[in-house]
Amino acid sequence: MPLPQSRPAVPDPSEPALHDLAPIRYEGVAITVRLGVRRSEDGIWRARLYFADGSAEGERATAEIFCATTEQDLWQAVRDLREHHLRDLYRSLAT
Repeated sequence: MPLPQSRPAVPDPSEPALHDLAPIRYEGVAITVRLGVRRSEDGIWRARLYFADGSAEGERATAEIFCATTEQDLWQAVRDLREHHLRDLYRSLAT
């Protein structure tokens, strides 16, 4: 009889970890913004943005527009985005 595994399962590193960012407003509607971060097989950190406006259409996502050799560099690129950039990205996905 096999023994049960005592260690918790390690998440797949290629699956993105989702992080909540500050919400934005677009045409008077609050838009939830999340960042999906993963480390690819080649060791590069990649991320995409997810936007949700509460509509029946569900969540919209960008391509993996963030790419960096370190996780710190990736987060710096995200922090450098201003709200108007996020609104423009959302608008490009919503129209």
